[in-house]
Amino acid sequence: MIAGGCFCGLVRYRVSQPLGPGRSCHCSRCRKAFSGAGSAYAEVARGSFTWTAGEDNLGRYETTPGWGLCFCRTCGSTLCGTAGGEVHGVTLGSVDGDPGVEIGMHLFVGSKAPWDHIGGRAPQYAGFPPSMQAGGMSSEIPPERPGRGRDDQ
Repeated sequence: MIAGGCFCGLVRYRVSQPLGPGRSCHCSRCRKAFSGAGSAYAEVARGSFTWTAGEDNLGRYETTPGWGLCFCRTCGSTLCGTAGGEVHGVTLGSVDGDPGVEIGMHLFVGSKAPWDHIGGRAPQYAGFPPSMQAGGMSSEIPPERPGRGRDDQ
């Protein structure tokens, strides 16, 4: 079982199954949402996520229709992503201890911050990897906001 929570400790969660593959997106939107070089995120299996404390202290922000983020209203920690109103994945930085996954790919490195240096051996893609491009795009990645690309601020 995996547990995690926010910086101030008011919001806590539990994931009863192993996390899916980790990834980091470096687009300008993820840099803003995660206040850093990009996101560090892994999906959760449907039905495996439970809030264990502080759910009433969550703020929610819809980034694109049907997709959003949940964060602690006290300390501001981004805790998870949502799809269709359900938790879709967790931010790896909010997990207590070893999440059991590593970053397996870097997305949108073509628009990474000029100060960002990406280390490690995980593959890097200028945008979506081929497996997620038009026609084969997974539901794992939210679509672009109408009138705004992934790289627009």
